[in-house]
Amino acid sequence: MSISIFETLKSLWVGNKAADRIVPPSGFTVGLTLFSAAAMAFLAVFALAVALASGRLAQSWGDDLARASTLRISAPDGQQDVQTEAALRILSQTEGVSSARALDDDEVQALLEPWFGPDLPADKLTIPRLIEITQDGRGFDAQGLRLRLQAEVPGAVLDDHASWRTPLVKAATRLRVFGWFSILLISLTIASIVTLAANAALAANAQIIAVLRLVGATDSYIATAFIRRFTLRSLVGASLGTAAGFIAVMLMPSNAEAGAFLTGLGFKGWHWLVPILVPVLTACVAFIATYVASRRVLRRLA
Repeated sequence: MSISIFETLKSLWVGNKAADRIVPPSGFTVGLTLFSAAAMAFLAVFALAVALASGRLAQSWGDDLARASTLRISAPDGQQDVQTEAALRILSQTEGVSSARALDDDEVQALLEPWFGPDLPADKLTIPRLIEITQDGRGFDAQGLRLRLQAEVPGAVLDDHASWRTPLVKAATRLRVFGWFSILLISLTIASIVTLAANAALAANAQIIAVLRLVGATDSYIATAFIRRFTLRSLVGASLGTAAGFIAVMLMPSNAEAGAFLTGLGFKGWHWLVPILVPVLTACVAFIATYVASRRVLRRLA
């Protein structure tokens, strides 16, 4: 006898105490289903955090680095200030440049400190003068600006951050793809575990199923009991795992405790609502897996 998925869905939320007694209320399948659903939901929350945060990082890095450029001026003593003024004058006349300013010694020291430490004797070293350039929405002609700087400021080197921006954005994009791929693997894993647990429960109750058939119970009646029990177990386990994942993400280091990359791995704004879907999707996966397993096993036991 065929098992109607629509009848099963209808009966899923109504329940039937007599039918529910077919499925053993305890045993290794209960713990296996609850634990696997909780563990996979916990991992899914982190995979979502990585996927969503990677998208934000890719956009942020791409936008920030695309709008910013740096002009480095290396000149002999006595000419650096002159070339800096000339470069600033050229930049002020360049279409597409929103602002340009020369970094002072303290700002340059702060940029070098992560690499060389706070005791770097900057005053005794010949450090190039750096000019921070901010583009407007149109952007500027980098090649044309380089040619003009080459003619009037021979010690100037323009860096439009393209060599930095491209690999960073590509890495963040790939990390986002890996995050969504991990969610797919997690879904397949929970489907496999629930299928194994359902098969074990159905096989363990083969004699009861045979008796129920003798007294007129339909396959839909029997299958609904298993589907309902395993779906609700998966929903409960996934809810617990999602709650634990929420807490773990909230305990991620703050801006004062970690770098911007680690801080960005949390959820922001409406992204906090996305993990709420994890228990629902886990229950849907469990429903489909148990439905397929029950059809196959009941057909074999016929």
